[in-house]
Amino acid sequence: MAETSDVVELILQDHRRMEDLFREMRSVEADRASALREFADLLIAHALAEEAKVYPALKRYKNIDDEEVEHGEHEHDEGNKALLELLEVREIGSEEWDTKLEELVEAVTHHADEEERTILNQARENVAMERREELGAAFWEERERRLKADCGSVENVRRIVEA
Repeated sequence: MAETSDVVELILQDHRRMEDLFREMRSVEADRASALREFADLLIAHALAEEAKVYPALKRYKNIDDEEVEHGEHEHDEGNKALLELLEVREIGSEEWDTKLEELVEAVTHHADEEERTILNQARENVAMERREELGAAFWEERERRLKADCGSVENVRRIVEA
């Protein structure tokens, strides 16, 4: 388990790791393929865990905007599509790779920023710490289960996007 069990902090930690992986994927000195594999697994596991364990629970709070939560799910779809397009690029570091990477960065960064300003701030203000820790444990368990299942493989991402 992570150092914290607060669902808000766990989600924020994943967002920061995604930012680190973006930097690695942009760097000619880094192992871009490895960074992309880790990123793909993390993005898919993170989004599926949010949708399965966090978003439905947050929708029950009257001070958390259901439309923001539903918008977050829509933005997950956009991020998944952008991820699939990057995973399907044949040559890492090509012009196409750079273009698709920037599209992915934009989709995910936009979503993370919006989610942090709306959903997570609302959760921090309106959900008791004990409940946030329960949600954090459920989120983490689902996230870890997905990570172990190779959820970021191109085949799985394609299935998710086509569903």
